[in-house]
Amino acid sequence: MRRLSAACSIAVLCLFLPSLGFAQVALTGVVKDPSGAVLPGVTVEASSPNLIEKVRATVTDSGGLYRIVDLRPGTYTVTFKLSGFNTVRREGIVLEGAFTATVNADLRVGTVEETITVSGETPVVDVQSVRRQTVIDNELITAIPAARSYAGLMTLMPGTVTQGGAASDTQVVPGMIVFGGTGGRSNEGRLQLDGLSVGSAFNGAGVSAYIADVGNAQEVVLSASGGMGETEVGGPTLNIIPKEGGNSFRGSAYGSGLSEGMVGSNYTQDLKDRGLTTPGQYQKVWDFNLGVGGPLFKDRLWFFGQMRDEGSHRTIAGMVANANAGDPNAWTYVPDSSRPAVAAASFRTIGLRLTGQVASNKFSVFWDEQKPCEGAALTGDAKACRHSGNSEVIAGGASPTPTASATAAPETAAYRDYGQRVQQARWTNQVTARLLLESSFGTYQSRWGGKPMPGADTSLTRVTDQCLTGQTAPGTPCQHGIANLAYRAGNWASNKQLSVNWKASAAYVQGSQNMKVGYLGSHLSDDQTNYTSGNYVSYRFNNGVPNQLTQSVNGFMIRQRVRTHSFYAQDAWTFSRFTLQGALRYDRASSYFPEQTVGPVRFLPTQVAFPRTEGVSAYHDLTPRGGLAMDVFGNGKTSLKINAGKYLEAAQNGGLFIAQNPTNRLATTATRTWGDTNGNFIPDCDLLNSAANAECGLSSVTNFGTLNPEQNIDPALVSGWGNRAFDWQTGVAVQQQILPRVSIEVGYQRRWLGNFGITDNRSRNPENGDFTVFGVNVPSDPRLPDGGGYLLEGLYNVTPTAAQRAADNLVTLTRDYGEQSQVSNAFTLDVRARPLNGLTVQGGLNYGRTSTERCEIRAAIPEFAPLLSSTTSPTQPWCDFTQELFRATALGSYIIPKIDVQVAGAVRSDQGAELAANWTFGQADTVGLNRALAGGSTTAAVNLIEPGTLYGDRVNQFDLRFAKILRFGSTRTNVGFDVYNVFNTNPVLTYNQAFTPNQTVSTWLRPNSVLTPRFWKFSVQLDF
Repeated sequence: MRRLSAACSIAVLCLFLPSLGFAQVALTGVVKDPSGAVLPGVTVEASSPNLIEKVRATVTDSGGLYRIVDLRPGTYTVTFKLSGFNTVRREGIVLEGAFTATVNADLRVGTVEETITVSGETPVVDVQSVRRQTVIDNELITAIPAARSYAGLMTLMPGTVTQGGAASDTQVVPGMIVFGGTGGRSNEGRLQLDGLSVGSAFNGAGVSAYIADVGNAQEVVLSASGGMGETEVGGPTLNIIPKEGGNSFRGSAYGSGLSEGMVGSNYTQDLKDRGLTTPGQYQKVWDFNLGVGGPLFKDRLWFFGQMRDEGSHRTIAGMVANANAGDPNAWTYVPDSSRPAVAAASFRTIGLRLTGQVASNKFSVFWDEQKPCEGAALTGDAKACRHSGNSEVIAGGASPTPTASATAAPETAAYRDYGQRVQQARWTNQVTARLLLESSFGTYQSRWGGKPMPGADTSLTRVTDQCLTGQTAPGTPCQHGIANLAYRAGNWASNKQLSVNWKASAAYVQGSQNMKVGYLGSHLSDDQTNYTSGNYVSYRFNNGVPNQLTQSVNGFMIRQRVRTHSFYAQDAWTFSRFTLQGALRYDRASSYFPEQTVGPVRFLPTQVAFPRTEGVSAYHDLTPRGGLAMDVFGNGKTSLKINAGKYLEAAQNGGLFIAQNPTNRLATTATRTWGDTNGNFIPDCDLLNSAANAECGLSSVTNFGTLNPEQNIDPALVSGWGNRAFDWQTGVAVQQQILPRVSIEVGYQRRWLGNFGITDNRSRNPENGDFTVFGVNVPSDPRLPDGGGYLLEGLYNVTPTAAQRAADNLVTLTRDYGEQSQVSNAFTLDVRARPLNGLTVQGGLNYGRTSTERCEIRAAIPEFAPLLSSTTSPTQPWCDFTQELFRATALGSYIIPKIDVQVAGAVRSDQGAELAANWTFGQADTVGLNRALAGGSTTAAVNLIEPGTLYGDRVNQFDLRFAKILRFGSTRTNVGFDVYNVFNTNPVLTYNQAFTPNQTVSTWLRPNSVLTPRFWKFSVQLDF
């Protein structure tokens, strides 16, 4: 079967070659004579300086219709020629995104030599596509006050949701944000460069830490819905379209920065009273960006090169240095307020793109190298790319490298100085005026996870202190007042990942029809090695007193691979005012695990070797998609769009794809209670014995550190049809041109998810009495719903007898146990306007309501453990709830005539963080349990607040930019001042959600971070 698959892949590659590497801009229309009769055989040419081939041409069909597809974004001239008629030329047609522009023409009787030139109005309503998109072009990217990064632009597009659900901070420098769409999976968002994924091999395989150079992009396109055969997932896709160069040398040099004196303060007495000890703010930011393009051989070979050096230093809210850091005899965190914790990160990047044309063949290659410096040495004598100053402690830099936070002390951070790379190649061949072949190939590879801070003592044991009693008096272990603070040592990782993607397609295009068939493939390689400081043990304290320890088996490489092959056929057929679109896609996805070795380590003293193992042998799926676009009144100014389709959860190194990894089937983590009776901070017990002994209680995993397989996958799920998680969606939208170059679009979308994965511990069955149902007496507290003081029921605890059985986990789907659903309804409003030269405004609203119901599953499997979620447990009673989201964004730019002053702004209003009250309770708080808690712990946690009922501060932010444009000869210089957070608002972004009742000084909902205070930034850009 593997050979057959490989043979099929090679055959397809030989036919088309590896696709579709760029935005599918298209031109279409109808050509008529003065009587209104259609004209077949008219030659239609589209020319633009952005085309290395200069001109793309086609001929109208028998119905007078023409269509030119797969154009580069830019400004076009469209020419219509037919013997016996005047030539008509339409100039200034601006094409962007995946827009299908309708440009019609009327030819009069005359000679071809007679040319009528018309400066036509650029269409703003797409009447032939159901795709919904938002486009920000280079002119607007460089004008608005926003970080030159995909994350900075994505947060200004209303159709996206960040993975954590909370509003993000001001995007000042490039950074990674995992995102999704309303009602979908939170990591379903895709990041593409020139149509190829630059996502990682895991966590949705959608985004990564790659620093895309959006300042040198032609445009950035967000497609929110309506994808056809090329699309795997149903969430949003952010595609960065790069510049290619041209027949003249052009470029830009950009520099910007800020220093500590340019940053204000939004730290108020209210925030201080709520427990925020130190606010976070930028100390310095810099960004130097150069892009130059031009011809190596005119009309034959272009180049575009880019270089960048950017970075920042920022203090971390609520965190300072630990005066006891590095002391092996100290077991508490003592804040040193003279040395605030600082996150510092920088990147240096260099990239080159070559674009060539040979006969009808066009090709391009791209190479981008990126070198980071994240964090610093912990000690001054250690070798590193950065060292802390005397009045600071640098602790990490940027996600995903571990960085200090409001609940993680500086010594827990990591350090990263190894880089990442992107490589791409693309080929197209305009075989005839109707047949177009395309192919592309791309890779993204990186090392991530950090390594120990140079100078750190990796023999120290990591500690997390719950600080449940709220005792914050000076000199006490919890004088810092931070619940669940991690300190003393860090965890780190040495991870490598490689994502390889390739595509091929063939399109046959005629005036009324656009048929396309294609193939897409990927290989996702993920190697992760995680390390625990302190001899494979970490401790948990409560107010400085040990009460639990965690044992780990790690330090070995987890190796996993996923491969995909997809084929699709799609068609778009236009008749009269209607365009029907349809697609059918076939997906085949599989996984395997190369040879792996575990141990020898402390809790697995005998080395274990696993041979290459098959994971998912083959998942097969057929997914249909379709839609109808209607030019409602036939004038190209009103469009009705209806779409429906089935999409899949991304194939990635996660979920069911890695459930068969033999290393995952070992029990590598276990907790047990620990009473340090002699106060020596050493567990005086036999940790290799899972039974309770001496100071240590029963291990939470009785087969921890053994070769007994703990996890198995349902045999029916290792292959077959229809087993992958899916996403059905339907939508309807109306787009209307209300003024020249001004449109408004109103849309509705409904999504419902299916095939939810779950882990069932078959050694514990509620029908056999293996769980006790009980409740807890919620403490009286005016901050809780209804003031607390009520009984919260529906919690589960495993019985002592069942807790001692070895785990027998089965990974399967919830459909075998009952009904589970996740359904969303979303409403959107988008406005796009360029009514005047120099004025651009766009924005929108997004309201979504998502309902989740899984009560039958929870009753059947009280230990309910979804594969991709940690929000459920036996003591979380919420199984039927609704969550809401409302976002609003706007951005715009205007150049004041005569004085050449540019004014630009950006506004966003984001939903606040969903709040929880995670209360750690003991047996004394229970009702109906009538015994001690089982499972190796004397306490358990419950969220006292129903999800979707309480949210934090709404984040409203307004940014403004003023710039003077200076023109000297062929150059243009833009000197600007950006003001971020103009009104200096201070909404809380993240909270301490650990609830502790009856505290003198409350730590529940203590601010962990707030919006960056007002600051201004100076910038200069020279265009030449």
